Amino acid sequence: MARTDETGQLAQQGSPFGTTPPIQPSGEGAAGSSSRMPRWLPRAMVLALALVGAFQLGSWAFHQLTGLLINILIAFFLALAIEPAVSWMASRGMRRGGATALVFLAVIIVSAGFVTLLGSMLAGQIIKIVEDFPNYLDSVINWINTHFNTELRRVDVQEGLLRSDWLRNYVQNSATGVLDVSAQVLGGLFQLLTITLFSFYFAADGPRLRRALCSVLPPARQAEVLRAWEIAVNKTGGYLYSRGLMALISGIAHYILLESLDVPYAPVLAVWVGLVSQFIPTIGTYLAGALPMLIAFTVDPWYALWVLIFVVVYQQFENYVLQPKLTAKTVDIHPAVAFGSVIAGTALLGAVGALIAIPAVATLQAFLGAYVKRYDVTDDPRVHGHRGRGAGSSLFARAGELWAQRSGKQPPAETGSSEESSG
Repeated sequence: MARTDETGQLAQQGSPFGTTPPIQPSGEGAAGSSSRMPRWLPRAMVLALALVGAFQLGSWAFHQLTGLLINILIAFFLALAIEPAVSWMASRGMRRGGATALVFLAVIIVSAGFVTLLGSMLAGQIIKIVEDFPNYLDSVINWINTHFNTELRRVDVQEGLLRSDWLRNYVQNSATGVLDVSAQVLGGLFQLLTITLFSFYFAADGPRLRRALCSVLPPARQAEVLRAWEIAVNKTGGYLYSRGLMALISGIAHYILLESLDVPYAPVLAVWVGLVSQFIPTIGTYLAGALPMLIAFTVDPWYALWVLIFVVVYQQFENYVLQPKLTAKTVDIHPAVAFGSVIAGTALLGAVGALIAIPAVATLQAFLGAYVKRYDVTDDPRVHGHRGRGAGSSLFARAGELWAQRSGKQPPAETGSSEESSG
């Protein structure tokens, strides 16, 4: 019988290894302890909710700052483009801030002068088109009456146009859209100011930025970062150099054509064609050629056709002759890769992606090229673009051997053996 203490409870029985632990009662107590929530589960739930909240907050902030990030990316590539000029002036004793300001001042003066001349030209030509519109309308009406036996009059056409619902709706929509256009113009000016400020800081404080970036990296990584930075500067500058040279050649060629056709404002139109065709990828050529065609049409409709033919012919000459020679030592990127990078950049960032896609891909290609091991190419004729005599003659020799095995005769003499044909 078990011993009891003074309180009437069961005394713990001794054992050679110490006191025996009390026996846990079975029933509701055991079930409650087994169904108790683990201590780590609340903390895990709180951590999961915190991670989801942080992800949602980061995603919201990224979408809100997308415009700013794109502006910073544009400013960075602009700073890379003017880095050679700024470094050249800084190496001759000028402070980087003053050199950067001088480069920006030159770019602003050239851009403002070009926009002013282009705006005055467009305003003059639009006024001329409006003044000559009745004569154009009379000629079209006379042609229609002559060929289709109609009795149209200019007064009837004008009254029908002024009283049409289409014109009334267009005027109303234009009046309501004035505020939207003003807001877009103000937003564009603010965006331009943001890009200018960031690009100025990137170019003026380039060495400081590189030192700050290298200070948090080990020496081996510092060398890689500086090398990638140098490649980006060279490729971006080379891209702008090649594009500027092609814009100059294109402008001179189109100026000669427009001057020979006596098209007004030939110098400004030539500059327009050169810049737009080179710095707006893919569709820049067609946008650049539309304005000279319009101005030439005001002089003579046949002149517009000549301008169109010249634009198409010159584009082929530029794509297959001029561009490969000029970009071979600067950008060194295959035309198919360039076209694909422009499409990908447009899909990701729109017009901005189309502008920076080619220098970005050229920089990445040059940087990764140093880490790809290359081997000597074999002398196989197929590598050089032709099959040679071995491939075709060996097939003919094999057919001759099969014919000889089936017929029990020797193959024809002109087939030869496979070893001779492959040799």
